[in-house]
Amino acid sequence: MNLTESLLLALKAHGARQIFGIPGDFALPYFRIIEESKILPLYTLSHEPAVGFAADASARINCSLGVAAVTYGAGALNMINSVAAAFAEKSPLVVLSGGPGKGESRSGLLLHHQAKTLDSQFQIFKEITCDQVRLDDAERAPADIARVLANCLRRSEPVYIEIPRDMVALPCAPVLPEVAPAPDQDALNACVDEILERLSQAKAPVLMAGVEVRRYGLEAKVAQLSRRFGMPVVTSFMGRGLLSDQNAPLVGTYMGVAGFPEVTQLVEGSDGLFLLGEIICDTNFAVSETKIDMRKTIQALDGQVTIGYHTYAQLPLPALVERMLERLSPEEKSFSIKRQSFPHALRADALAIAPTDIATAVNDLMAAHGKMPIASDMGDCLFTAMEIEHTALVAPGYYATMGFGVPAGLGLQAATGQRPLILVGDGAFQMTGWELGNCQRYGWDPIVLLFNNASWEMLRTFQPESSFNDLGHWGFAEMAAGLGGDGVRVNTRSELKAALDRAVATRGRFQLIDITIGRGVLSDTLARFVAGVKRLNAVK
Repeated sequence: MNLTESLLLALKAHGARQIFGIPGDFALPYFRIIEESKILPLYTLSHEPAVGFAADASARINCSLGVAAVTYGAGALNMINSVAAAFAEKSPLVVLSGGPGKGESRSGLLLHHQAKTLDSQFQIFKEITCDQVRLDDAERAPADIARVLANCLRRSEPVYIEIPRDMVALPCAPVLPEVAPAPDQDALNACVDEILERLSQAKAPVLMAGVEVRRYGLEAKVAQLSRRFGMPVVTSFMGRGLLSDQNAPLVGTYMGVAGFPEVTQLVEGSDGLFLLGEIICDTNFAVSETKIDMRKTIQALDGQVTIGYHTYAQLPLPALVERMLERLSPEEKSFSIKRQSFPHALRADALAIAPTDIATAVNDLMAAHGKMPIASDMGDCLFTAMEIEHTALVAPGYYATMGFGVPAGLGLQAATGQRPLILVGDGAFQMTGWELGNCQRYGWDPIVLLFNNASWEMLRTFQPESSFNDLGHWGFAEMAAGLGGDGVRVNTRSELKAALDRAVATRGRFQLIDITIGRGVLSDTLARFVAGVKRLNAVK
């Protein structure tokens, strides 16, 4: 076997199911082997940022490796933002980049695609990946690949693998997976003892599930943990979509002043808040009604557990959850919770459409036809997603980059075979919406709900006087046919319902519903968020 085949087989053995990529001259040799070996299916898109977003989404939805393959310089550097998003949000993304061969590196000439030095790209990716390797030694390559892929999964963060183009076909031994080091059992037991003691003494314990619960495939076990302990569960803004298919006492999503009062009071009034796999960031906690004292919480994240003023290091989240289940009685406790409610029964009338109407229409659609996974972009479309019944959701809730939604939806369908629902604003659609043109080649048929207010409206809410937030109306619906799909523009609630009904009944072509939304019309959730932020800032 050659070096590229050894790498591809290792990726597959570590959970990768497909590769998203764009070829280039430094990448052509290893792309040929990807295509001819058929070890993993290859999906090519149109722009490198979309490649990164699609691969990231595939990793998130399948709790496994996502793989993005590009060329040196112009390809890899064009994907920096996507990889940074995956790093910030702890998604196990593998970046494969072609690179100059050894002979080229010693030629004395500046090479095309080179930035400051030939090594600049490698150094840049050090900032947004947890491990890196250049496969310039075929004998050492199996061990290097094993180390990098193990770190990608262990830390649930991106890694970078550079393949010099004169190395791709050299003979190479198979990759033997690294054996994960066992955690310190005494430390693990002491940590679990302390957690169980704290939670048992709490009068109102609450478990908040964060992104690592999905990244490590722990949703079923966390649901079981909550039932055995008799502890209500919430998700954070970033963790929305978690536990949607589990039998868990899920109350709702915590969003502080922007959320439902019952959920906010439950979290902020808890004397035993267990933050499980939760990233402690402003997206999740900056809009708290009552500031949460993190020193009084239990935090399990990044392979460590912090309780009060001390930390247990090197305790992986899967080991922690498993040991807690072992220590708890298998008997599940009976208790009642009040679940967050969601809008249903859209009035199909001639009134203009507000974002909350879109959430209501989607809830009606899924009640009639079953749940659909959702890929959402940033902006009011993501706040609107908070008003949709719990279903699988991928979105850049913390890194907050635009352009994620459409390619992420394509990544969802490629990874799962399920038809996704894509929520995207017109500003983000202008960035990556054109990736829908690739659907026809691969048989993808997402339903795209385009929130069109001819504006970067979420930015306008914080700085309404600036005219640079104006975007103008583009003919997105009319463009859909040229991209291989069907498009329709809707202006009223009755038109929205009819368009959704047609879309769900039409398979084999993407369905784009271009929804006209008035200037300044926000979802109920974003309106609460903006009001809450302004109120908190006024207090400061």
